[in-house]
Amino acid sequence: MSKKKKLNKNLIFAQKKQVDGIDGFRLAAAFLVVAIHTSPFASFSADADFIFTRVIARTAVPFFLMVTGYFLLPRYLFKGSMDYRPLFRVLKKLLCLYLAAVLLYFPVNLYAGQFEGISTGGILRMLFIDGTFYHLWYLPAAIVGITVVILAGGCGQNRKMPFGGLAVICTALYGVGLFGDSYYGLAQQIPVIKSVYDLLFSISSYTRNGLFYAPLFLVMGAAMHKSGENGMICEKEGKGKGTAKEETVHSLAYAMGLVTALALMTAEGMILHRLNLQRHDSMYFTLPLVMFFLFRILLTKKAGRPYRWGKRLRGLSTCIYLIHPFCIILVRGAAKAVGPESLLVGNSLVHYLAVCVVSFAGACIIAAAAERVGAHKPAFGGKTAFGEGEIPGERAVFGGGTLSGKERSFERGRAWIEVSRENLAKNVEVLRSFLAPGQRLMPALKADAYGHGAALIAGELQKMGIDAFCVACAAEGVELRRNGITGDILILGYTHPQDFWLLRKYRLTQTVVDCHYGTVLNRYGGRGKKMRVQVKIDTGMHRLGERAESMKEIERIFRMKRLKVEGIYTHLCADETREEADMAYTRRQAALFYEDAEQLKKRGYTGLKMHLLASYGLVNYPELGGDYVRTGIALYGLLSDRKLKKPAQSLLDGLRPVLRVKARIAVVKDLYQGETAGYGLAYTAPERRKIAVLAIGYADGLPRSLSNGKGRVLIHGKSAPVIGRICMDQTIVDVTEIKNVRPGECAAVIGRDGEQEITVYELAEKAGTITNEILSRLGARLPRILAK
Repeated sequence: MSKKKKLNKNLIFAQKKQVDGIDGFRLAAAFLVVAIHTSPFASFSADADFIFTRVIARTAVPFFLMVTGYFLLPRYLFKGSMDYRPLFRVLKKLLCLYLAAVLLYFPVNLYAGQFEGISTGGILRMLFIDGTFYHLWYLPAAIVGITVVILAGGCGQNRKMPFGGLAVICTALYGVGLFGDSYYGLAQQIPVIKSVYDLLFSISSYTRNGLFYAPLFLVMGAAMHKSGENGMICEKEGKGKGTAKEETVHSLAYAMGLVTALALMTAEGMILHRLNLQRHDSMYFTLPLVMFFLFRILLTKKAGRPYRWGKRLRGLSTCIYLIHPFCIILVRGAAKAVGPESLLVGNSLVHYLAVCVVSFAGACIIAAAAERVGAHKPAFGGKTAFGEGEIPGERAVFGGGTLSGKERSFERGRAWIEVSRENLAKNVEVLRSFLAPGQRLMPALKADAYGHGAALIAGELQKMGIDAFCVACAAEGVELRRNGITGDILILGYTHPQDFWLLRKYRLTQTVVDCHYGTVLNRYGGRGKKMRVQVKIDTGMHRLGERAESMKEIERIFRMKRLKVEGIYTHLCADETREEADMAYTRRQAALFYEDAEQLKKRGYTGLKMHLLASYGLVNYPELGGDYVRTGIALYGLLSDRKLKKPAQSLLDGLRPVLRVKARIAVVKDLYQGETAGYGLAYTAPERRKIAVLAIGYADGLPRSLSNGKGRVLIHGKSAPVIGRICMDQTIVDVTEIKNVRPGECAAVIGRDGEQEITVYELAEKAGTITNEILSRLGARLPRILAK
């Protein structure tokens, strides 16, 4: 055998051993991805879970990108190949796999209502940048990243940029992405830079994408191939002595480097997490360093199994990536149906292991079935890698925790709520016009955003630049986080100590409801793990909060070493009018609040965020100031009672109702004279009438007190009175005077139809309550659909 042939044979053997090391890590990387979406240590330690899922597991996607660069790019970046066919084949396979995944999850997208009301631009962003499902962003990112590297670096005769220059460009892109990701809290401090990132985020939800994130790791993979190839040539040519010993020394050095780099990245991640600087947590300064040492170790690993297993591992890791969201649903569904739900879902580690087992079993079954039909080749023919990540704006769909109401029952076409994006934006514009300079909105999203859908509303508000929200309880804050809301979230109410771990895990700010509660919170905190809190001061509502007169107790809260007090606030209870008695009481509350604030300032507690105004306070008492305004009912285009609208007319004139409720007509039938309808024989037809049964009832939030003629709906622009008693799931209306009413048509329960309109005010007044109660009781089984 010639020396050249022998050398080539030795090179192939060495490359196979190196690829074995890479293939062996594919499965581990796939299970790290599963961990990102199941939070295995959440039940035990929020910090441990953060370190594992938001630091260590963040190596999975860069690994897959580096493997792609390792196998695909060297021929173009180093050898100047003009044969584009392998490149096009890979891009074609990536595209086909992405389209197949889009189709695979399309029914789930429809079930979750993710395409309802979305603009053409939003659909294009989902398809080409964000991915149509929360774990699919990697595929368009890989396609874009490969294209960017090839176009920037050039190839063949068009290759004009040296590899070093390309590496600098990719590093710079990564730096831009870094300050839109983990370091966004610093970037947004500079208005000009923040405006640039705001523009970027109108195009892409995150800077973790194919332009800023993927190119660096693709190029690193290609560089690893080049250096590894040179090293193997020297070894196989016998240049130098003691090669095995040197390899061992190198392996130890790489292992020590990896441990050190991981420690640095963990410290970096925890510091950023503690300082709440992260908009997302996919990119770190030290991540490329970690990936360098990790990949070096994998390249020096000699596997003790046949090389052919590499292809199977590639196929299994790809399968696990594709199907694990379905496996999360399967495990949760099985736990709910046959139990034990407390173990399979409540215990995060057991839940993670169960999803891994089911995903692996499913992947093996699919791989076996593919081999049977002769389709056992890996998706990339062994030439590229495969991986995936996570979208925050979709976490609630298949992430950790319990499924949302929308997931449990999405009954398209029965009855639903339409939320107007245009009217919401208009209301935000109106409310902002009332703000003082430097004052910001802190929308109240409690009670599912007053029935409008908290995740949906918060997502739209976040796009409008609002980054502070308040909710009633920890569960509401968790839902927002799982749906990708990144701003400050203040819990206005009580959280049980057993749920304090949620505050840390989801970076929620808890209200200290009194000094005793602060002591309990303080005991839960730890060294370097302060609980983020705001202190409520009771100035006269006499509900939650430490009394304003008890400055000693208030200062005691501030001295608690394990609490990080970020602000103080109070609640005005008589700001709905400017009547003399109400004005006097409101001004007394404000005076007590600011007196306490001044006392705290004198004692060295500065930099506190302060707020006391809500919707009515904003228009009736704007002079009372504050850093935030907790807009509630006004954000949704209403006041609690329209009898109060005269003092707030200037505000009300500009507001628009955000919500419409519609129900489908299930049945149309005749009711003959003397026949009764509904429970309790409550309605008797005085003559022959035509009735329609609507697929909505008091379980959906339609007040039962509107039975027997007190309530009405609109059909064909005309009023149809409610007859009989409103049932849990159906409501009967009289359509005798309305022509051509047919099953399947829509009735307006709240909102306009033709020239007529049923307002929330009307329902509230007839039910003897306020608009807040009507809205907040709208049922969870009504899907919220974003409309114009």
